[in-house]
Amino acid sequence: MITTIIFIVVLGLLVLVHEFGHFYVAKKAGMKVEEFGFGFPPRIFGVKRGETVYSLNWIPFGGFVKIYGEGGEGEDDPKSFASKSAGKRAKVIVAGVLMNFLLAAVFLGFGNALGLRIGLTGNEDFAAQDIKIQVIQVSENSPAQAAGLKTLDEIIRLRKNSEIVEPQDVSQIQEFVQNQAGEEIILTILRQGSEIDLKLVPRKNPPSGQGAIGVNLAKTGIVSYSWYEAIWRGFRDAGILALNVTIALFLFFKNIFLDSKLIGDVSGPIGIAVLTGQAAGLGFNYLLQFVALLSVNLAVLNIIPFPALDGGRLLFIGIEKLKGSPVSRKIENLVNASGFALLIALMIWITIKDVAKFF
Repeated sequence: MITTIIFIVVLGLLVLVHEFGHFYVAKKAGMKVEEFGFGFPPRIFGVKRGETVYSLNWIPFGGFVKIYGEGGEGEDDPKSFASKSAGKRAKVIVAGVLMNFLLAAVFLGFGNALGLRIGLTGNEDFAAQDIKIQVIQVSENSPAQAAGLKTLDEIIRLRKNSEIVEPQDVSQIQEFVQNQAGEEIILTILRQGSEIDLKLVPRKNPPSGQGAIGVNLAKTGIVSYSWYEAIWRGFRDAGILALNVTIALFLFFKNIFLDSKLIGDVSGPIGIAVLTGQAAGLGFNYLLQFVALLSVNLAVLNIIPFPALDGGRLLFIGIEKLKGSPVSRKIENLVNASGFALLIALMIWITIKDVAKFF
C-alpha cells in the first residue's frame, strides 16, 4: 500500500509538471485550454475555472492538456492552436519536455546539497562518507545470480576456510575471487541493514565480460556540496542522465525495429511502481535520484520523433515549415493513431512481462 501511494504521488508529480509546461506556454501564447486532466478518461470529476476544466480521471497512468485547435479546428480563431505560428506551436510542445528536465535538475540539485551516493573514482574519496563496495549489476545465469546477490548489495566480507578479507577496494574482491576459482567461498553482504551469508563458486572460465562470479562492483560513497555548487551540478547531472537515456532509447528502438529483439530489462508501470518502492526503502536521497531519472526518461521519450509523442508532433511542424504548408490532417491523424496503437501494444506486452517478473 505504501509503495502504491508513493508511486501515485511520484507519477502525479511527473505528469503534473509535464502537462503544466504545455498548459502554461499555451495560455501565454493566447490559446484556449479546454481541459487539464490528471489520468485518462473516464472522468471521476471536473471543475471549470474560466475556459478550462480541471479534471481527475480513472486511469492514473498519465495525464493530458486539451488545447482548442489541436485537431486543426478553428484556424481562423485567434485562440486556436491551429491559428498560431509554427514557432508558438513548437514552444507549447517542447515546454513539457523542458519542465521534466528542469524537475530532474532541481531534484538532483537538492540531492547534491543533501548528499548523493555516487561511484568513487579516487578524487572524491577524501570528501565521501559511508564508503561501501556495492553490486551495481548482476549477470544472467551467473554464480552471483544463483546465490541471490542483488543490485546495491554491499559486500562487507569474503571468507574461504580461515582466510577472511574485509575489502576496502574493488580490486581486493577481484583478487580474492580469482584466487579461489572453482572452490566455494562465502560472501557476507549487507542488505537493508541485515547481514546475509551467500555461498557461491567462482568460475574458472567465465563468459567474456562477466568475471568469475558475474557482477559489476563499484566503490561508492555519499558526497554533498554547498548549495551554489549543488545547483550547477544538478543541471550537469540531469544533462548526463539525458545523454545516457537518449543512447539507451536509441539502442532499444534499433534492436526492436532492426533486429526484432530487446536488450536489457524494460519496465512498464508495474515495474516502475516496484522500483519506486525499492528506491524509497533505501532512503530519501535514493528516491530523489530515481524520480529525477524517471523525469529525464519521460522528457527524452517524449521528444523523440515518434508518432503520437511530442516529438512526433514537432516533426510534423518541421515538415510544415520545410514544405510551406501543413501536412494533410488526415495523414497526420492516421500516423499518430498508428503510433499510439503501437505504443499501447508495447506497453501491454511490457506489463505482462512485469507481472511475470515481480509476481
